[in-house]
Amino acid sequence: MRALLFTTGSPFARGVRIVLDELGLDYEKREEITTPSAAQRAEATPTLQVPTFWDGDLTLWESGTIAEYLLSAYPHRPEARPPLAPSAFRPEAEWQDKLTFSTIQTFGNAATIISQMKWTGVAVGDNAHLQRAAEKLAHILQWLESQLDDTGNGFQPGVVSIQDIFLAAHVRFVQARPLGVDLRLDRYEKVSALLERLDARESFKKNPIWWWEPGVVGYRPDGTPIFEGDA
Repeated sequence: MRALLFTTGSPFARGVRIVLDELGLDYEKREEITTPSAAQRAEATPTLQVPTFWDGDLTLWESGTIAEYLLSAYPHRPEARPPLAPSAFRPEAEWQDKLTFSTIQTFGNAATIISQMKWTGVAVGDNAHLQRAAEKLAHILQWLESQLDDTGNGFQPGVVSIQDIFLAAHVRFVQARPLGVDLRLDRYEKVSALLERLDARESFKKNPIWWWEPGVVGYRPDGTPIFEGDA
């Protein structure tokens, strides 16, 4: 039995869901629109975060760990062009790939902190720590742009890597929320080209990132948000 616990808007969970679909794996979707209590979440993971993944008797949390496990445990790659990477980190570039991935996850952490604070009433312009987090997003994007060789490849040439997948999940998360953050993607030609290619990929279309703000309790089939109290 495979199962994934996730909230609808989590970019980290979206990355894992895309990897699962890239591998053609069936799994039970334990989806939450809103975050439950700490006690309820602690039943699944001591970090009180999503995603949590079950594969038989194995329980995993932290999206990067789950993605690395999936690429290692399931070597079959369904037909796709370009194909999903054979592993999370290339043996000949292990530390560069790990550094790139951890930097991308740092981007995601900064973005979700801004989002969480926004919903408690603290905006980027109101708080020095959040301003630094927004600055971090820009600096990371600039560095990632420098790590891409050209507009036709991702972080691992010839394949779709977890680095590609999670960067797209995090960037589109920022764009799908009224956070007061403009990533100015027009400055990053290679990053923008990568994201546009991934948006057209079936695994990404099956796991869209939709607009969210407080009061959204669900979505219509076309992605239109449903607000609490809507008829």
